[in-house]
Amino acid sequence: MNERLAAAQAALNSGRAADAIEHLVAAIEADPAQAAVIYRTLLIQLYHTGRYPEGERWGQAAVERFPRDFELWNTLGIIRRRLKRLPEALQALDNATKLNPNSAGGQVNRGNVLLEMRDFARAEQVFTKLARADSRNPEYQRQLGRALLGLGKREAGLMRIRQAVAFKKDFVDGWLDLIGLFNEELRSAEAEELADKALAANPGSARLMEAKVAVIRRSGQLRRAEAYMQALLPEHPDAAWLHYQMGSVVSEYDRVRGNVHLRRAVELNPGNLDAKLVLIESLERTRTGDEGANIEEAYQLTKAAVAQGLAEFTPSHLKIAFEVLVRVCAFDELENLGTLKALGRAWAGANKHTAFLKLLGQVRTHEDRLELLEDHRIWGRAEEARAAGRPVKRPPPRPADGRIRLGFLSSDLRRHPVGYFALPLFEHIDRERFDVYCYSFYQGQLDSIQEFITQQVTGYRWNPDMGSPDAAQMIADDQLDILIELGGSTHMNRLDVMAYRAAPVQASWLGYPHSAGLSTIDYLICDPHTAPPQRELLVEKPMMMPKSWIALGRMVFSESHVISPGVPQDRHGVITFGTANNPHKYNAEMFRVWAQVLQATPNSRFMFVRPEGGSESFRRNVLAHFEAGGVAAERIVFNTVRGVHMPQYNEVDVTLDTFPLTGGTTTTEALWMGVPVVSLIGEAFFERLSGSILANAGVGDMATTDKEDYVRIATALAADRDRRLELRHGLRDMIKAGPLGQTEQFARDFYDMVAGAVRPA
Repeated sequence: MNERLAAAQAALNSGRAADAIEHLVAAIEADPAQAAVIYRTLLIQLYHTGRYPEGERWGQAAVERFPRDFELWNTLGIIRRRLKRLPEALQALDNATKLNPNSAGGQVNRGNVLLEMRDFARAEQVFTKLARADSRNPEYQRQLGRALLGLGKREAGLMRIRQAVAFKKDFVDGWLDLIGLFNEELRSAEAEELADKALAANPGSARLMEAKVAVIRRSGQLRRAEAYMQALLPEHPDAAWLHYQMGSVVSEYDRVRGNVHLRRAVELNPGNLDAKLVLIESLERTRTGDEGANIEEAYQLTKAAVAQGLAEFTPSHLKIAFEVLVRVCAFDELENLGTLKALGRAWAGANKHTAFLKLLGQVRTHEDRLELLEDHRIWGRAEEARAAGRPVKRPPPRPADGRIRLGFLSSDLRRHPVGYFALPLFEHIDRERFDVYCYSFYQGQLDSIQEFITQQVTGYRWNPDMGSPDAAQMIADDQLDILIELGGSTHMNRLDVMAYRAAPVQASWLGYPHSAGLSTIDYLICDPHTAPPQRELLVEKPMMMPKSWIALGRMVFSESHVISPGVPQDRHGVITFGTANNPHKYNAEMFRVWAQVLQATPNSRFMFVRPEGGSESFRRNVLAHFEAGGVAAERIVFNTVRGVHMPQYNEVDVTLDTFPLTGGTTTTEALWMGVPVVSLIGEAFFERLSGSILANAGVGDMATTDKEDYVRIATALAADRDRRLELRHGLRDMIKAGPLGQTEQFARDFYDMVAGAVRPA
């Protein structure tokens, strides 16, 4: 026994923590009646090496044996804090402080847990007592300031943190709190000024330089952030944080170059979970090169990160992991990340609203629908509170001229599905009544659609490096009557600008199939088919188009997309079902129903027209779902294309729509190519998109509210070659003659609807 303890001491003396832990564990297992100091040493080593689950297990055993040992309870509390088990951490620290109420360290640990639990009132009590005992301790002043800020006592809290850095100029944590506070309040100029002051007092501080980068990024000035970091690189070529931040910024507009920096960051600091996850996110979004290989690498890295434990995962990490796992249909692994409610609440609280889109496909119950609405509202309330700190300045009323100023807020008015569907409004602007403005923050290059729209409108404000408060002020200065955002919670769109109410009437349309969650958005543009029957499933009021909420723009829906003669069945000798929908719309129940369709259709196959087919894991997971439904792997085909998928519809006999999140763009594309689409209609807006499209194309009988009927419709279409042939060569003309194809009438209806909302009769 003494040999084990001697070996442990020798290992500690030589810095071999893992060996020391092994010897200490062996000694305790051989004789649990070891002295308390042996348990203390083991816990400290487990804590310092990040082996928190083991530390918690041995800590529990230690306090059961030594229930009156302050150090053991204190260390157990710290370990539980690292595991995010905050109530249990507080319990352990309460026990510790009862045993030694005069220990400042124990009180600090307890106060820190209370701060993380957002129990700011009790945290204030802890740090007030500590600050009174040692008024010049900067850490006590800082933490008291954080507690006061949490209680809404901004000036008092700010004063305490300023006091902390006055006492200790090199107190970087205090400076970071000040910078972070102003940055969170979107007071970018003041935050950057603080960062410069902090760096003047602490030259060369990596953490403060990184904070300055964060401020510039938050202000929307990505290229200025890059320029600042480029100037730092020669002096800090191997700074992991610098490569991480450089990669994070540059990947917004140059994935390949961004990935180089992110890989270097991980290489320099393999333990940096942030860098690993941002590299994963960037790989998953990289469209150049072998996209399937990028997805596969992202998945394998995600799998390894999750296997190490979720204790250190932030909501941002969970968002990235979720997006990767759903993209390869790893649904069992998705469940390990948390429930829909747990994830939604985490993302809402962490301002990760762009994650909500990927949750829509995982809705199962009415409670899930209501939960997602509440998640959006939680985010919306927080965003409105932030915007309230930087209200826009209202210019004097413009002279009355009888004209309506309409603004569109979107970074997707370009070669993007939003641009394609919005195009009819710019081709047929109601110039007698309207002046139209557009606002974009797109990070890419000018393309032909954006150039066309720019030439059509009164003003096209394209500001890639403008922050949201300044964008809201710019919009307010244009004195709009109504502002319509087209992106919702999607990448690169500035939904938060709507929180400032830069226009007196505000609405959402087109780019996001769900309520945004902001009370400052008055309307969601719907049609009689997409509007949910239950009003409780919308945050906004529905603004109703008379027939269809979309029309098909000429840039995609053109005669240049040639339909092959006959039907694919004649050429291939089999019925081909298929989809081009994004995997974030997939789920296990959908695969079960799809398998039923194939089972009921002998001599049929299923084709995925998706770049994910280049990922081995995507293929394996998809095949497993079909095989579970009795469909052999050889009946599944993967066509790995991106951007050139329209001709592939000539190889598909019947498209099976996703549910609950239905297709939108893909549904219209399939119909334009003469391919019937079978869809399931649900209760919420995002479950009714294809139903509207099918009804307005004249084939509403292909949509149903019943899964069994979905299977029946699909198998009936497969058996009815004559109808499929008729649709193959007649559906396009039906579309052109109906609400989807009559773009000039659509534009008239749209402008009439907007005029009615701005100036109701």
